[in-house]
Amino acid sequence: MRPVIATAAALAVLALPPVRGWLESSMSLHMLVQFPLLVGGGYLLARALPAGLRRKVDTWNAHGIAGLLACVLTLMVLMIPRLLDLALVDGRIEAAKWAALLACGAALQLSWQRAGLLVQVFFLGNVLPMMGAAGQLYQDAPLRLCNAYLLDDQVRLGQGLVIVSVIAAVLAIGVGLRRANLWPERAYG
Repeated sequence: MRPVIATAAALAVLALPPVRGWLESSMSLHMLVQFPLLVGGGYLLARALPAGLRRKVDTWNAHGIAGLLACVLTLMVLMIPRLLDLALVDGRIEAAKWAALLACGAALQLSWQRAGLLVQVFFLGNVLPMMGAAGQLYQDAPLRLCNAYLLDDQVRLGQGLVIVSVIAAVLAIGVGLRRANLWPERAYG
């Protein structure tokens, strides 16, 4: 119960107007810090779900595919620049963004282990290139895509998305090789 309370308290701090305002003050902080924090919060909260509710979710989430698909679709929609603009000026869109990111984190927690290595690779093989491509589009766009953010911040976000997607891909490959016993526990030399 303590992790749930700590996670809820952390989310409450993130919702405070000064903190939320700071995290949404730049496009980079908005997508590279606030988004992962909310997904992480949803992930941690889902760990505390009762076993009965988990069993009910498992009935429609065979092999974790439904949950991971929901997560991918959520991230795709939230990468649309117009949605970032709307989230800053419309409280309903902001609340929906928070709910969607928390649900995305919960879906990851409820789906990742069930998915197995092949589905996990398929998921990451789609999400990480999508993130890198969005980052490249943000960098290459000659005009501002979000009215609320400046062009140089858009370029920084694009660079950050590409860097995060490359680092995540390298880490995922390393973990996958290790799990498939193709990477030794320690190097011999």
